[in-house]
Amino acid sequence: MRRADRLFQIIQILRRSKRPVTAAQLAGQLETSTRSVYRDIAALIGLRVPIRGEAGFGYVLEGGFDLPPLMLTSDEVEAAVLGAQWVAGHGDPDLARAAHDLIAKIAAIVPENLRPLIIDAGARTPPGSKIPPDGLDAARARASMRAGRKIALIYRDGEGRETERIVWPIVIGYFEAARVLIGWCELRDDFRSFRLDRVMSATFLDERYPARPSALRAKWLARLPKGTDKIRGGLE
Repeated sequence: MRRADRLFQIIQILRRSKRPVTAAQLAGQLETSTRSVYRDIAALIGLRVPIRGEAGFGYVLEGGFDLPPLMLTSDEVEAAVLGAQWVAGHGDPDLARAAHDLIAKIAAIVPENLRPLIIDAGARTPPGSKIPPDGLDAARARASMRAGRKIALIYRDGEGRETERIVWPIVIGYFEAARVLIGWCELRDDFRSFRLDRVMSATFLDERYPARPSALRAKWLARLPKGTDKIRGGLE
């Protein structure tokens, strides 16, 4: 690895770590010697990169520092495009458009030698399966989540039974076969998941629910078993 690349990677490692990173840990990730890491840290500090720490304790990158936004590695370009391609195939129309716009912006800013990665990522991302149309406006639902406002639903379950629900929305989940709204259901007095294609009608209320959206989301997340990738809370 070239030294310039190594300096860049040191900043990346420190930026994503919430705890001090020792020279030995940096050396292990960079496949180099601790002596080289010490020299690189000294060089970065000499370039006024705000790294704080010392040998044996670990290093942290102080707040307020960031790299220019166009400095993406080849792996970062591929990861971003793979993710955006998946969203383009599985997200609601607004998110799908945003994903296509993101891919176009990445293609416009990366160096010429990285652009084949964008085409390759697109070729390796399978298109989304045919997802039934949503019964509510997902973009407005996301706005309600951010504002902490309730949504009134008329919902038809898998057996065709209709019920009226008042939901405190916290998350929209995206799956191969459907999109799902997760929130606190006043009728069930618990978290519930609602397939968007089973929503018969939705009214976006001005009334705020009595919990902060972030706190409610944290409460829901706390119920998820560690390492799970499943939506819990009862699919209606």
